Amino acid sequence: MEQTMFTNEVILAWLQYFSRNAPIKLAKLKMLDITGKNKNLIPIVMSNREVLVFTDAGHPDIFYDMWNAELGDCDIWYNEGSNPSGEIKHDKLSDMINRGINASAAMLIQNPHAATNYPIGIENSRFSYGSVHYVCREVRAVIMNKLNLGDRDNICIISGESIAVEAAIIAAEGSVIAVEYDCRDRNTMIENVATFGLSNVTIVESLKDGIPDKLPTPDVAFIVASPRIGSEIKSLLVINPGMKFVIYTLNFEILTSLPALFRENGLERTEAIHIKVSRVNSKNMTESFPAPWLISAKKR
Repeated sequence: MEQTMFTNEVILAWLQYFSRNAPIKLAKLKMLDITGKNKNLIPIVMSNREVLVFTDAGHPDIFYDMWNAELGDCDIWYNEGSNPSGEIKHDKLSDMINRGINASAAMLIQNPHAATNYPIGIENSRFSYGSVHYVCREVRAVIMNKLNLGDRDNICIISGESIAVEAAIIAAEGSVIAVEYDCRDRNTMIENVATFGLSNVTIVESLKDGIPDKLPTPDVAFIVASPRIGSEIKSLLVINPGMKFVIYTLNFEILTSLPALFRENGLERTEAIHIKVSRVNSKNMTESFPAPWLISAKKR
């Protein structure tokens, strides 16, 4: 079991402290312990009106990062020191951007503008501009549906930058390994990780050496298909022989090669869908997007 300095007794003491000193509704409260864990604070604050955060020392940019994520309107309730006692203070996050956290503590973050429904299929305008051509949001929503991730799942994503972002937000207590072969795409992925405040994404150049030490073994893989797909499937099955796959392709030759590739690796296709999206733009003209195939597979 993972160890934390915030035991049940300590958490209860902080709950009592904030319930006495701040306008808090415990029944609607989200609690998040970010001590020694790869937890995504910013997405949690974005999607919850009240978050009680337990943190350790060593977060010098925590408020600046939230302000940079357009959370400056949030209210922060906190005290000085590491114990749930003494005077409580209340400031706007925008007034705290030059502060850090130098001791274990708890703080209450209230976000009046929280988006309490998770937006499956994030608008492409929110992603970092760079070398990546992002799939349209409607297709990404279908991909996320087919991945069917839980909050503790571990996933490997190859050349799917926006999918990695959404997967990391959903699998908030899991991990995402993002494989980016091109250095420009890696840089864009690094920018996206910073923009969305993601702490559970590890970016790697390839799978030739397996996965980084201390990372959990992924259970699911999403692959944007390329001529490397045969070696990618083999590498992933070495990492986890029970790996489940979702493969995205626009390439007809790769699509027709998949049945033989699955047989060679002891996989069976579980689903194949073709997605076509068209929109009517502001000039009342039909705008079409690339129409990919999504192929799901697992071990026989």
